[in-house]
Amino acid sequence: MTETILPTQIEVKGGRVHNLKNIDINIPLHKFVAISGLSGSGKSSLAMGILYEEGSRRYLEALSTYTRRRIKLGAQADVTSVKHIPSALALKQRPAIPSERATVGTMSEMLNVIRLIFSRLGEPVCPNGHRLKPSLEIAEVMSKSGDEMGQLTCPSCGTKFYAYGAEDFAFNSDGACLRCHGTGKVRELDESKLIGDENLSLADGAVASWHLPGRNFMPSVAEQAGVRIHVPYKDLTPKEKDFVLNGPQKKFKMDFRSGTGRVFHDFNALYENAHEAVLASAKSSKSERAQKRISEFFHYSTCPVCHGTRLKPELLKQLAGGLNIAQVSDLTLGELSKWKHDVLAALPSDMKKMATSLFKEFDDNLRPLLELGLDYLTLSRNGNTLSTGELQRIQLARTLRTQTTGVLYILDEPSIGLHPDNITGLLNVFKELVAQGNSLVVVDHNVDIIKEADWIIEIGPGSGEKGGEILTEGTPSQIADNPRSKIGPYLNWTAVLKSRPIANEPASQEITFEVKDYYNLKDVQGEIPVNRLTAITGFSGAGKTSLILDSLVPAIHAQASGTKLPSQVSKLLSPLKEVVSVDAAPIGKTNRSTVATYTSIMDNLRKLFAAQPLAKEEHYTPSYFSYNNKQGACPTCGGAGVVTLDIQFLPDMQQTCPTCGGSRYNKEVQKVKWQGYSIVDLLKLDVRAAMSVFKEVPKVARELQLLDEVGLGYLHLGESTPSLSGGEAQRLKLVKHLNHNQSETLFVFDEPTIGLHPLDVKTLLAVMQQLLDRGATIITITHDLNLIINADYMLDMGPRGGSSGGKIVAQGNPLALIQKPESLTSKYLAEYWSRFN
Repeated sequence: MTETILPTQIEVKGGRVHNLKNIDINIPLHKFVAISGLSGSGKSSLAMGILYEEGSRRYLEALSTYTRRRIKLGAQADVTSVKHIPSALALKQRPAIPSERATVGTMSEMLNVIRLIFSRLGEPVCPNGHRLKPSLEIAEVMSKSGDEMGQLTCPSCGTKFYAYGAEDFAFNSDGACLRCHGTGKVRELDESKLIGDENLSLADGAVASWHLPGRNFMPSVAEQAGVRIHVPYKDLTPKEKDFVLNGPQKKFKMDFRSGTGRVFHDFNALYENAHEAVLASAKSSKSERAQKRISEFFHYSTCPVCHGTRLKPELLKQLAGGLNIAQVSDLTLGELSKWKHDVLAALPSDMKKMATSLFKEFDDNLRPLLELGLDYLTLSRNGNTLSTGELQRIQLARTLRTQTTGVLYILDEPSIGLHPDNITGLLNVFKELVAQGNSLVVVDHNVDIIKEADWIIEIGPGSGEKGGEILTEGTPSQIADNPRSKIGPYLNWTAVLKSRPIANEPASQEITFEVKDYYNLKDVQGEIPVNRLTAITGFSGAGKTSLILDSLVPAIHAQASGTKLPSQVSKLLSPLKEVVSVDAAPIGKTNRSTVATYTSIMDNLRKLFAAQPLAKEEHYTPSYFSYNNKQGACPTCGGAGVVTLDIQFLPDMQQTCPTCGGSRYNKEVQKVKWQGYSIVDLLKLDVRAAMSVFKEVPKVARELQLLDEVGLGYLHLGESTPSLSGGEAQRLKLVKHLNHNQSETLFVFDEPTIGLHPLDVKTLLAVMQQLLDRGATIITITHDLNLIINADYMLDMGPRGGSSGGKIVAQGNPLALIQKPESLTSKYLAEYWSRFN
C-alpha cells in the first residue's frame, strides 16, 4: 500500500490583492506563523484578503446550494492559485460591537453552564418558603422531559411545585424581568431636556422637543389655545407652562402657513405637548438618525423591579454555593473558582460524579479566559462596554474551547489591549491551538509575540506602492540576522528606542482632577502636565478608560460649555478648553469616502476644474466634478466605480464598472483638463507624486505636505478611507489639526499603536511632536512599551484589573520610574529598556 504524503504548506501563487505584487509564498501548515511589515505594506491583504477569503469560501462552497444561499460568501480573491488551504476562521482587528443584551457571561457561554448548575445542583424553594437541599432526586427530575420535568414535592410541607430549569434562568428567554424585558434598564423621559432655554420665547424655540420633525408649528397652535408665545418661557404663568408641558391632545382650527409659503385656512392642527412630541416621535420615526436625536430626550436608569439583574425577582430565591444566580453573575471570572468549590462542598457524595461532569465543562470554558488575562471581568458586564481587545480575546477563548483540528486560524492584532503581563497567556493559547492540529497565522507587531513564532513572513519594504513584496521569511533567528529585515533590529535588540526629545523641565501648568466613585475608581486624584506627552498605562481593567475617557474628557467638555461636571468628578482644574479624541475607528462607511474627500483636497480640485475654459464653456459648476452628483457620475455605476452582479446560488460579485473602468466619472467631465490632467488622472496619483504636480497650488500643496508628514505619502488621493488600517485612520484624522495653534487643546489617543509596526510608532511620535510644538497636550492610553518609553510622563493604574485595580500605582518620568520599578508596568518597561541599552 502506497503511503500518502500529506502537504506541509499552503502554496500561494500570483497574489495580487490590493498592493500585493503578484507574490508567490509558501506558508507552513500546523505551525505558528507571524506576518510582519509596516502599516499598509500588505500584511492583511495576504492574511485576510487571500488566506481567509479562500479558506472560508472554499469550505462554504462544499455546502449544499440551499445552505449557501443563506450564508454570505466572500468574493474570490485576486490570486492565480492557492493549494492545500484548510477551512479558515478569522478573528478580525475590529470585532462587531455586541447588542445591549450581550454580557460577558452570554458571549463566553459561561452563563449556559452556570444556568445548568443552578437547575441541577441548586437549592430550590417551595411556594411556602422551604429550601430543599441539593439531591440526586432533584437533579434527575430536572433532567426529565414533558410535564414531569422539574416537578418536586417539598419534604417539609408536602406541596408539589415546579422547580426552575436552565431555560428559566435565561434573561434573554423565559427568565427575563417583565418590566425591562431582560435588559436591566428602563428608558424614561428626561423632563429637564424638554425646555432647551427658558430665556427664549416659544416662538424663538424654547421647547426643545418641538424642534423634532413635524412639530415646528406647535408654538402657533399653543398661541391659538391662548398661550403667549412672544415672551420668555420663564415668564409664562404656571397655567401656560402646564399647557406647554402637559396640555390635552386636541385639534385647533387655525390658519397654517406651510414651509413653501402656502396658506391653509381653517386648518385643523393637532396639538402635541412637549412630552407627547417626544413620545409620538419615538413611536413613528424609523430612521436611525431620527431615533438618535429622539434618544437625547431620554435617560436610562436601573430597572426598579429587577434592580439591574435582568431576571424575574423570584428566580433569585434559588441558591447554589450560597449565592443566587445574579450574585454569581456579579463575580469576576477570577472569583468563579472559589464559588465552584463552595458548590461542590455543599453536595452529597452521590452527586459528585454529576457535579464533576458539569464542572469539567465549566473549567474548560473558564481556563482560556483566565489565561488571556480576563480574570477582572464580571459575567454581568455588558458586551457593548468591552474594548476591542477584550472582545477579540473572548472570541479566541471560545474558539480554543471547541478543540477543533485541521483549521487555519487567522488572527489580526490579537495583542490589542493586552498588558505585557498577559502576553505569556496569549502565547500559551497559540501553542495549544497548534498542538490540537491546527495552523495559525497571526498579523501582529508585538515583538514578544513575533519572536515566539515558528516562522516569520515579512512584507514590505515600504507601504502602499512601495510595499506588497515578500521582504524576508524564515525562523525568528534567521530574520534577526537578516540585514534586509525591518523587524530584525527589534528581535536582536539593536534598535534605537528613543525617537523624540523628552522634556527635562517640569511643565508650567497641569490638569488636576478627582474622581470620587466610578466603577473601581475610589477617590483617585490625577495630575496631567500641560503641553507634554502623557502615557496612561496599566493592566486591562485597571481603570484607564474610566479615568480618562469616561471622567476627564467629559469633565473638560462640561467645563468649557459651562455645564455641570460628570457626577463622579468632584474636582477639575484645567486651562484647556477643547478635547480631540483620536481613535482607530474607520473613516466613512462606503468606498465613496476617499482621502481626497476626507481632506479639503477634493473641494479644491472641483473648484480648480470648474475654473478651466472648457468647463466654463460647458457651464460646468464644481458639482459636476463630484462623482456623488449625477452631473459628474458615471451613468452605469452611479459614481461607485464598481457594479454588483447578483448571481443566483453564488455570492454577489463586484466587478469594475465596464463603462468608466472604475474612474467613477462620466466621459464628458473627463474631457476637462488642468495642466494635461483630468480629475480622474489626479485621483490616481499617490500623495508623494501629487506634491510635485500641485507645488504651485498652495491650498492643495499644504494638505499634501501634511499627509506626507504624518507618514501617509503612499496613499492615493482616490483611495477608499474605510479600507485604511486603524493606525492610518488615526493619522489621517490628525491632519486637520496640524495647521493651528493647539495650546488650549487636549488630544486623547486610545491605543494609538493598533496596526503599527515599531517603525510606524516612530512616525506617530513625530506627528505627536508636531502637535506638542503647536502647544497641544497629549494623553495616550497604551500598552506599547516603545511608546511609553518615549513619553514625558507616565501615569500607571493598577496594581491589576477589576477590583484589584482602580489606583494610581506610579507616576512620573518613565526613565526615572524604571530606575526603581515598583509597579507591574514599570518592571516590564525596565526589562524592555535594558534589552536595548
